[in-house]
Amino acid sequence: MKKIIIGLFAAALLASCHSNDIEGEHAHDAAGNHITPAEPSLEALAFTLYSDKTELFVEFKPLVVGSESRFAAHFTALGDLFKPIGEGTITLTLSGNGHTQSVTATEPEVPGIFRLRMSPEKAGIYSLVFDIKTPAYTDKIIIENVEVFADEKTAMEHQAPSEGGANDISYLKEQAWKVEFANAPAQVQPFSEVVKTSGQILAAPGDEAVVVAQISGIVTFTGKNQVAGSTVSAGAPMFTVKSNEAVQSNLGAAVTEAENDLASAKKNFERANELVKDKIISDKEFLEAKRQLENAQTQFANVSVSKKFNQNRQSITAPMGGFLKNVLVENGQFVNAGQPLATISKNKRLLLRADVSQRYFPKLALFTSANFKTSDGGQVFSTKNLNGRVVSTGKSAEAGAPFLPIHFEIDNVGNFVPGSVVEVFLQSGTKPALVIPTSALLEEQGIFYAYVQTEGESFQKRELKIGASDGMNVQVLSGIAEGERVVTKGAYQIKLSTASGTLPAHGHEH
Repeated sequence: MKKIIIGLFAAALLASCHSNDIEGEHAHDAAGNHITPAEPSLEALAFTLYSDKTELFVEFKPLVVGSESRFAAHFTALGDLFKPIGEGTITLTLSGNGHTQSVTATEPEVPGIFRLRMSPEKAGIYSLVFDIKTPAYTDKIIIENVEVFADEKTAMEHQAPSEGGANDISYLKEQAWKVEFANAPAQVQPFSEVVKTSGQILAAPGDEAVVVAQISGIVTFTGKNQVAGSTVSAGAPMFTVKSNEAVQSNLGAAVTEAENDLASAKKNFERANELVKDKIISDKEFLEAKRQLENAQTQFANVSVSKKFNQNRQSITAPMGGFLKNVLVENGQFVNAGQPLATISKNKRLLLRADVSQRYFPKLALFTSANFKTSDGGQVFSTKNLNGRVVSTGKSAEAGAPFLPIHFEIDNVGNFVPGSVVEVFLQSGTKPALVIPTSALLEEQGIFYAYVQTEGESFQKRELKIGASDGMNVQVLSGIAEGERVVTKGAYQIKLSTASGTLPAHGHEH
């Protein structure tokens, strides 16, 4: 009996030891089931690079000799809007250490995404070269210092920890390509001190003439190629207006009378001019003869225009040479006397008037250029790009108006309507400043922020402290570093995607 008890005790002890060995070798869940630990694996690398024409976002696992590497390369054509490259070929070349190997994708799997596979043959440090050929352009993007490892174990030992930010927002290329999207780098560049004010577009004095109808009737085009932008010579025929009833009477008699009066006044003046030299008449009599001649000339000028039309017809010619800025009527249209028919501009110049507060009077001479935009709030124009120059600065304010005017002369590109109100950003001396496009700026309850693209498909919402704005760019005092790329179009869609918390199906190679 004693031997049996000892034997049972030994068996129990052995079983206990065996159980402890198993516990030490395997993990268990709460129910006591074994859990097989996950095998460590290589994490995918991601690179985002830009050229002047293309954005490349590519993902692939660390390169190992003899192992097939899969590249999910996303190519975006840059421009006002970023769009996927839908046609073309991509050649990937592994180059370095006297060794080169290449692979080519002849078309994208889906617009923007090219799949490439390569098995590196030799270990070492290489460059990955992406040669891009599309119907629109060719380009090249290079990733430097890419290591090919001798085996997977070595690659694992050199694998860097993930640097993904906890605050990163995922917004895939497949999402960005479906909306209006673009980004731009934050740059340090010369930035002017800015004064924001209002202003107006004005016609340059003497540079424009309005052609008007002098009688009511049906207008007919008589000139050639009478379209906006065409050249017009002084005196060239433009329109004929034909009335259905007589609008004047005794026109010939009025013209004859004016001619006779002018001839008589001219003879009297010539006679007086000779007599005053010999002191035969007084200076007062000479000046009276001169006045009568001037009056006769004015009267003749007023009625001589009648020679251009009879009682029911007017022929209209160009009052000056230049270009036809606009045509305000249609061929065959009925017009009233005094109605504008067309506008002729002499040298394609306009005036931009900015109304400056009197507190800036000491700085008026320092304002050398300006940006401005029309009331529709669309495109911002620069006097620098319109060959602008300051032509005058105000020296006094009008009664009841606490402003001083400053006038810029600019090219008339045809987009501006004289008399239209504009928003003006006056610029003085420049100094270096970190700026981003104003279109990147968002506001929430008085706080400004922008979305920064940290990687190809990763974004961060950054709160910004901003300075002055010139209408095109805004100065950033904190929140963004030089070179970081901010979303200039599509930021609102990123904001909506974070609210929904959903992502589309994603097919990247890892």
